[in-house]
Order: sequence, then structure tokens, then C-alpha cells
Amino acid sequence: MAENSKGKSPFYPGQPVPVDLFVGRAGQIERILKRGAGQVAEGKPVAVYIQGEYGIGKSSVAGFVQWIAERDFGLHAIYTPLGGARNLSEAASAILEATIRSGVFDPRRSEKVRNWLAKYIGRQELFGFTINAEALKKEAPNLSTPFGMLGFLSEVKERLKDTGVKGIFLVLDEINGITGDPQFAHFIKGLIDTNAMSKDTLPLLLMLCGVEERRREMIQKHQPIDRIFDIIEIEIMTEEEMKEFFERAFNSVQMTVDKKAMEYLTYYSAGFPKIMHLVGDATYWIDKDSIIDEDDAINAVMLAADEVGKKYVDQQVYKALRSEDYHSILTKIAKLSSNAMSFNKSEIVTDLSETENKKFNNFLQKMKSLKVLKSGEVRGEYIFNVRMVRLYIWLQSLQKDNLKG
Repeated sequence: MAENSKGKSPFYPGQPVPVDLFVGRAGQIERILKRGAGQVAEGKPVAVYIQGEYGIGKSSVAGFVQWIAERDFGLHAIYTPLGGARNLSEAASAILEATIRSGVFDPRRSEKVRNWLAKYIGRQELFGFTINAEALKKEAPNLSTPFGMLGFLSEVKERLKDTGVKGIFLVLDEINGITGDPQFAHFIKGLIDTNAMSKDTLPLLLMLCGVEERRREMIQKHQPIDRIFDIIEIEIMTEEEMKEFFERAFNSVQMTVDKKAMEYLTYYSAGFPKIMHLVGDATYWIDKDSIIDEDDAINAVMLAADEVGKKYVDQQVYKALRSEDYHSILTKIAKLSSNAMSFNKSEIVTDLSETENKKFNNFLQKMKSLKVLKSGEVRGEYIFNVRMVRLYIWLQSLQKDNLKG
């Protein structure tokens, strides 16, 4: 297959996976649907926190269960990324905009919502519409209280009741910035309590997606947050789930993967959906004959490692490790092997200079705080969290040696 004749890649690096390519997470999906969507459809409000590491697929899980909840449980899905929000007013504005854009799975709902909220829409364009930012900003303070938000979401349900809507499914994703605002935790708890005490309780499935640290940050700001969420832990994908994903994705574009290539793709993806998409996308463009072989996979892994490195390691690790001694220590660890996911302090100490030795413990603590390393079960053992990061650091050490040569 010549590259210029290729169609759309079935991989989505940096984006939630489309529902038709979603695999795995059966236990978590069942729990969310049974204890969450099913209960809300019966009239009971539920709050869920989707928890897991960066790149583990939290957003994809949220998108998938929202799709099923709309299709099978009569809930209206509102997906709200809060990446740019730093205070309640900005969060409320994001929820209002997300509501305007909701209803994509049902044109009837989409039309009703946009007609109702027309004053917040700017101009119609060929492929959509723009948002009236000023009108949105002006309305946001009215939705920044639990009472205001609850009233708004209740009206969404009321406006859509003749389309079969039984409740609202609100997802708040990318919450890293907003959890730093102490008022956000109070707002979330207030929204849940206000709804519970309301005469006409809104069937609301409220889902937050974030790492464990953000949930603990919210608890620190407002301790009662500790008891309001059903916590759903998203773990790394199993080898079988990864194989199913790659096979389904490549089969969708009439491409096959041989056994050895699949071993490389799954090993270096290490169960992280974000990395699976990076590796898969690189493989898709490298392949020339619609058969993914070992060479295709190896080259794709190298390309993906370079991309992961530039996006993650360069920005968060190398720039944080400003000391030349730290960089030297990292290079010496990297040279152990491209496949060595763990090392013991004793293996490294003998190769360190006197100055590096003095800084070694601080280096290890810094790498743990950056989520690059974690402590192993054996005393003095340290383990790399992500294989692709480990591979990139190894590649960087080779490049430095070549430059010196």
C-alpha cells in the first residue's frame, strides 16, 4: 500500500478513542452502567470519579459509557473538558458551552438544545457554529453556584423530556487546573447535596475524570468530598486487550500484523492506550504492503519513543533535571539496556563520580516526584513507570555517545 494512497489512520494519538475501536475495561464499564447509568435512569443521583494515570484511557472510558448511557438508558450526555478553567466561573462557562454542543448522537436533542440556547451561539458556519464568548462569560456567574447549576441542568432535562431523556450524564474531564481552586470542591459537594435535598431531585450522573492526586487535592480543600464518589480505577490494559485493539484497528483498514510485530507493539505500549495509539499510528504510516512485520514494528516503536520523549521527557524530565550531574547520572542508568525496566542503586553507584554520588539520592527522589521512577519491592530497587520513556532515555544516551564520537 503506497503511502499516498492510504486513507484515514485508525489511530487517534492524544484523543479519546472512537466508540467503534473501544476494547477492554469490561468490569469498570459494567459497574458504571449498572451502578451509575442504571440507577440514574431509575431516578437516583450518582457521583463517580474515574481514576487512573495519565494516558491510561480515562477520557475514552467516559466517552464510551456516555454513548451507551444515551443509547440504552435515556440519559443526555454532556462532556465538559475543563483544561482551561481555573475558577468556578470558567468551569461554569465550559459546562454551558458543552451543553450547547451536546446531543451529537440524537439530532432532535441537538436541535432543541441549540434553539433554547441560541443567544449563546455566534454565527452559523458551513461545518458548525461559533460561540458568543461574551454572552457565555456574562451568564457564567449565574451557574457558578450549586443552586444555579442544578437549576440549569434540571431545565436541560425538562426541555428534552419529549425525546425520552430520563436524566443528565455530566462528565467533567481535564480537572488538573480547577482542583487547585478551593471553591471547586465545595461546589461539587454543594451540587450533590443541594440535589439530594431538592423537592424534585434531578436524576444526575456526575462523573469526574482525573488522577488520584487531584481527588486527594479536592479532599484536602474540603474533607467531605472523601465520601461522595464511587471510585472507578482504570488500570493498564492486559496483553490480550492490547492485541484485540491492534487487530481491530488494523483490520479496519485491511492490514494484518504478524506475531513478532504484535509482540513489539504490545510490549512497548505496556498497556497505556495513549502509547498504543502513538505506536499504532507510526506503524500505519511506516508500513508499505499492508502486512505489519517485525521491521515495521521496530521502526514504529523508535519513532513513537522519540515522540513520547519530545512531548513528555524533554519537557518534564530533562528540563527539570537542570544539573549536569543529574543528566550524567540519567545517562549512566540508561546505558544498562534498552529493555531494563529496573535497576538497583548498587549497579549505578560504582560508575558515578564523587560529585554525582553525593547527588544520587536527591536525583532518585526527583525522578520519583516526576513519575519517571517508582520504588521496587527489593531494597534499593527502582523501576521505570513507562517503557517508552525508558526507551527514549536509552536512545538519548546513544545519541550523546555518537556526538562525542
